[in-house]
Amino acid sequence: MTIPLIRIAAALLIGPDGRTLLVRKRGTRAFMQPGGKIEAHEQPVQALARELDEELGLKIDPAQARHLGQFSAPAANEPGFIVQAEVFLLETDATVSPAAEIEEVRWVDPTPSNDLLLAPLTGEVILPFYRAHCLATC
Repeated sequence: MTIPLIRIAAALLIGPDGRTLLVRKRGTRAFMQPGGKIEAHEQPVQALARELDEELGLKIDPAQARHLGQFSAPAANEPGFIVQAEVFLLETDATVSPAAEIEEVRWVDPTPSNDLLLAPLTGEVILPFYRAHCLATC
């Protein structure tokens, strides 16, 4: 049996102080990287630019997004699905605010913390990758 995939583009969005932005969708509990589903006609970086604009009012230059790789984990809000994410590193000092389906945004320290419920992709994959590979070199 094949587990269904949800293809997304996600941002490891880093502020000037090294904290990363996480979002929580309306009606959910888990925080995750901003981003969203890739439409059939889109390249992942184009989908990311569209989603960041729609969800956070953040306009990015896709050429500034550094592709970190493709990562997968169980979906936080769709039981039985796997999220397959094209993850991009972006640095910003812009002000963001929740829009569309985003209810809450938080800038967090990338070190482990028990005060937030994290989506599996964020807590088990992306933040550990950031700590191991990017804190000193990205």
